[in-house]
Amino acid sequence: MGKEIERKFLVKEGKWQPKGEGELYRQGYLSTVKERVVRVRSAGRNGFLTIKGATVEYTRLEFEYPIPLKDAEKMLDALCEHPLIEKQRYHVEHDGVVWEIDVFKGENKGLIVAEVELENETQEFDIPDWAGQEVSKDPRYYNANLVKHPFREWGADG
Repeated sequence: MGKEIERKFLVKEGKWQPKGEGELYRQGYLSTVKERVVRVRSAGRNGFLTIKGATVEYTRLEFEYPIPLKDAEKMLDALCEHPLIEKQRYHVEHDGVVWEIDVFKGENKGLIVAEVELENETQEFDIPDWAGQEVSKDPRYYNANLVKHPFREWGADG
């Protein structure tokens, strides 16, 4: 059984700069009900189908399967809810832990989120100085919700 244990933080403006080109991710959702999401993703030259359960604290069930890139692209264009999530992903090592930093594009341009996957919910880790407010439990920052309520539509109140 697959599990994802993840913590998310906003990246402080001006505190982090991308190194290298990162990798372009396009992703969309076939299902976004509270109990589960079904995601299609293209990442570089690879395609994936991912099923995730509901989040409890920082953990949820996750099953991910490689699929042909052409199939992923067709599903993204023809079957997934729009707008798609488009982001440039960077991997940054900090204090022995790899962080994934997503610089969103399109409808979510301006949003930069850093995620760290953990072995267990009590794992200690050092938070980099460029990581700001934790948003792990804020559903607005779930990618599936960013499809329905893109970042650019948020007002001053979020």
